[in-house]
Amino acid sequence: MSIGDCLENINLPPCVWFEGGDKRNAYASILSGFLFFAGWWTIIDAASVYQGKVEAGYHMCGVFGTLSLIIVNSLSNAQIRGDAYEGGCLGPRGSRVVLFLGFVIGFASVIASCWVLFAGFADSDTKWPGVALFLQNALIFIASIIYKFGRTEDLWA
Repeated sequence: MSIGDCLENINLPPCVWFEGGDKRNAYASILSGFLFFAGWWTIIDAASVYQGKVEAGYHMCGVFGTLSLIIVNSLSNAQIRGDAYEGGCLGPRGSRVVLFLGFVIGFASVIASCWVLFAGFADSDTKWPGVALFLQNALIFIASIIYKFGRTEDLWA
């Protein structure tokens, strides 16, 4: 009797996670929303626990990361492909430029938060505010990517 014979009669239920395109859209939305929430929660926690360590200018990284998420996900995939975008002066090329600029803003906010982490908090005793700032921007950037490319089709098309 081999291991293959023992496992022959085991029936596993079908995996609900990968079933259908409409559920994939919902899961991508839920996961990206949770990551966005977790990113802002970490910086709010650090700012409330370590009052005075997180300066007001540090929050601009998160604001620009959020702006990047809005810019990137305001364009539909059909506009980027050129299927549904017929008007305007730039057409699909303009929507691709806007998508690129949105990702540049998001990546710049991650780089700026990394710079603040190493320049402002590497030699101090309390490193959590810098780590929280970096986590906030990294999670917002990942949420933007998951929401943009994790969906099979546009939600409102």
